[in-house]
Amino acid sequence: MTHKEHISFVRSLAPPTQSSWLELSSLSSISGWAGVDEVGRGALFGPVVAAAVILPDRALPELIAAKIKESKQLSAQRRTQLAQQISALAIDWKIGFASTAEIDSMNILQATLLAMKRAILKLKVQPALCLIDGNQLLQDLHIPQQTIVKGDSLSLCIASASIIAKVWRDDLLLRMASKYPMYDLESNKGYGTQRHLKALNEYGPSRLHRKSFRPCQVHQGEKLVLTYSDGNALIITQD
Repeated sequence: MTHKEHISFVRSLAPPTQSSWLELSSLSSISGWAGVDEVGRGALFGPVVAAAVILPDRALPELIAAKIKESKQLSAQRRTQLAQQISALAIDWKIGFASTAEIDSMNILQATLLAMKRAILKLKVQPALCLIDGNQLLQDLHIPQQTIVKGDSLSLCIASASIIAKVWRDDLLLRMASKYPMYDLESNKGYGTQRHLKALNEYGPSRLHRKSFRPCQVHQGEKLVLTYSDGNALIITQD
């Protein structure tokens, strides 16, 4: 199957059933396919991280037997176990990220695409096809690529990339938590929980907070009014 045929084939696929993944419908080897996904796009603190993962054909039954799912549906312990299994099975996998400064400079969408591109370009094995989670193609990537909306629930390669990226970023945030204990990073992994937002109000943002994100645009001691619309949601307005 040629690269163009690969792309046409992926476009024609219907969403898989619970027991079926995109790769299982392929008429040829998927060993040259790289799944690419990101984590941390909505966080207030730290980098946005992407992973690119190339799996061999033999990995598919093992990962299906392990009940692989998109990273958000897995416990932290199960993600770590699967990340170890995926990294051991993979032909190649790499991490790419974009820093807080890059996020603030170019916006989160462009930083996310940059992180994905960096992960792909780090691969020692060049993919025949990149399956990109989402609906945005990567610019100036001279490798065939195909976007798949909600790809981490449709493709084993993308789901694997999602898990690898999530575990890598969570480990990074845990290491950062000891340096910035006031923000409760160990629990929130940089996302805007109530405790995190209150800490921003009290201490102001750190150098690793995303200053282009509105909740981070507050200085130490500056009052914020936190209006609770329900038990979970927060509306933040500057007083």
